[in-house]
Amino acid sequence: MLPRVKIIFENGLLGSSAPMDDGVCGFICTGAAVTGKLELNKPYLITKYDALAEFGVTAESTDTNANLHKAVKEFYDIAPQGSKLYFMCVANTVKMSDMVDKTKEYGKKLIEYSNGAIRFLFCFKKDATAYTPTILDGLDSDVYIAATEAQKLGVHAADVCFAPCMVFLEGRHFTGTPATLKELHQGELNRVGILIGDTVSGSNGATLGTLAGTLASVPVQRSIARVRSGALPVTQMFVGSKRVEDADVEVISDKGFITFRTFVGKSGYFFTDDKLATKVTDDYALIPRRRVIDKAYRIAYITLLEELNEELPVDDMGRIPAAITKSIQNNVERAIINNMAVYRNLGNDPSDPNDTGVECYIDTNQNVVATSKLDVRLRVKPYAYPKYIDCYLGFKVAQA
Repeated sequence: MLPRVKIIFENGLLGSSAPMDDGVCGFICTGAAVTGKLELNKPYLITKYDALAEFGVTAESTDTNANLHKAVKEFYDIAPQGSKLYFMCVANTVKMSDMVDKTKEYGKKLIEYSNGAIRFLFCFKKDATAYTPTILDGLDSDVYIAATEAQKLGVHAADVCFAPCMVFLEGRHFTGTPATLKELHQGELNRVGILIGDTVSGSNGATLGTLAGTLASVPVQRSIARVRSGALPVTQMFVGSKRVEDADVEVISDKGFITFRTFVGKSGYFFTDDKLATKVTDDYALIPRRRVIDKAYRIAYITLLEELNEELPVDDMGRIPAAITKSIQNNVERAIINNMAVYRNLGNDPSDPNDTGVECYIDTNQNVVATSKLDVRLRVKPYAYPKYIDCYLGFKVAQA
């Protein structure tokens, strides 16, 4: 080989990272098997609307699968083609509460099939012909049972699968009387949302495809009710048999449900809010707050996993040296910054160049030798969401 000079390109020094799939959705719904194409209780993945036809589900579907087609179509009407959508069809005898029961192989199975990629699980159904709902607090009573089970499933996904997610349900068989609805803001289901309202009149369900598509298309810190994002791509919206314009959506929203509204001076329909079924004082009472903290959870888990069972030097008191704890802190903060702050997922003070929106702290006084435990405190900064704007208007006159 002749003498030469060779320049080697190094890679991986910048600490860059690929964007996370923050909007991956999963559908659990009733459906009908299609011979050789679609099986019940089997999970599938699609990334575009046209792929649904491969399962024998098309716009011409008139059986139970018409419900699936509607939801997928409405999803991709908003979410960009390429968005991941996992789905599973179940028999119409399966209750919604069973779909999200963590002890049954429906919602749990779909989450596991996605390897924890699913951030949002949506459950909807078409009733069996002989089904008669038991009405409780303005809805099919099974909706409220499902909400409790959905919270357990979301907690299971976080605590056991290390893949936190939220679950959204149809407010099925809404009686049309908002005052009878349950006060969701008195509960503690901060991984569950219930939607009332559909794109068709007289529906017993809700347009979860519209909600899913919206969540899949916006960053984690963004409210689905953000007016600046523009109106939803729908031509009409109903609450039961009433157009949204004529329904008492304010009471529905005040009860803690997600629904739709209009604004004077603006055309189209918007979400009323992004409430979850929990107390308003809950740190995670809003969808974007839940999304932000769940994303930080996933990043911190992957980063700190590298420290598990690592051999670390200690002083005579069993404490890890400050230089090492500082290194771990920096690793966590850097991971959050690279995966969240650079995408403006975190709130920060624009006037403070040192405010990254994240702070990790490890107390150096911990005796890790004695406890084999390392406490890490991680804080991320949320955005503010002005929901009530008061503007005081008067005449401007010259002062004497």
